[in-house]
Amino acid sequence: MANNHHIYDKLINITAAEHVLVNEQLKHHTYTHLGGMADFYVTPESYEQVQEIVKLANEENIAFTLLGNGSNLIVKDGGIRGIVMNLQKLNEVRIEGNNLIAQSGARIIDASREALQVNLSGLEFACGIPGSVGGALFMNAGAYGGEVKDVLVSTLVVNREGDLLTLSAEELDLAYRTSNIPDNGYIVLEANFALKEAQYEAIKEVMDDLTYKRESKQPLEYPSCGSVFKRPPGYFAGKLIQDSNLQGKQIGGAQVSLKHAGFIVNKDNATAKEYINLIQYVQATVKEKFGVELEREVKIIGEDL
Repeated sequence: MANNHHIYDKLINITAAEHVLVNEQLKHHTYTHLGGMADFYVTPESYEQVQEIVKLANEENIAFTLLGNGSNLIVKDGGIRGIVMNLQKLNEVRIEGNNLIAQSGARIIDASREALQVNLSGLEFACGIPGSVGGALFMNAGAYGGEVKDVLVSTLVVNREGDLLTLSAEELDLAYRTSNIPDNGYIVLEANFALKEAQYEAIKEVMDDLTYKRESKQPLEYPSCGSVFKRPPGYFAGKLIQDSNLQGKQIGGAQVSLKHAGFIVNKDNATAKEYINLIQYVQATVKEKFGVELEREVKIIGEDL
């Protein structure tokens, strides 16, 4: 406990007491409403503070985890040890000519709306993606035929040593729902997107259409991690799950959505263990019936109870 006080004192010295929470329940910070406690939950307000927190974790040899806005994530019931950092306070979006520069903590959906306001096209696909800009780069987020790598020019990151690096989009190895950001331990601070001028009405029409498709087909009335599985080559995950008669299948409070089979919802105060068990049950059933391996799109982190 003495060590915890020591780390706490150093953290509030870097940022401020109101930005450092001790034993914070992570279920309050995930879209699934799942997850145990973080030892320290820190929300820095500047790039310099991010660098200092990374350096502190290195110096003290304490575990460090970056949490996005928790939309494509399951945190286990035992929570996360060490420092958990959230960049939600770094959320500015600015326009420079035909480029949109967004800080990591901004929601990608808000970036797409900012682009619309200045008649810039290219981020329409993101108008229904709930994740942060940093999270969108982390997994090369995409929807309805568009993805981050189509418009990303460069990014500013902090590396494992706490140094600032500017990287081109090519240096991130962006592919279907992946990048090299996690492997390299990069923390995205901001992203630069190259967009194109277009008519406001034309951009808005596309965004309205995509928003309607999302709201009419996805189970937004319940907490969930979004689309659970990657699209298997030659198939659609939702169709395979549906054809396996798994819609409505429930383990504890977790349920395969009746509205969209590709989603698992927290219908009734599920635990992370129940949610993960249901994911594994779906994978095993689809494999048995169709011989297809469903690969998770959602990331699972933390410790079991």
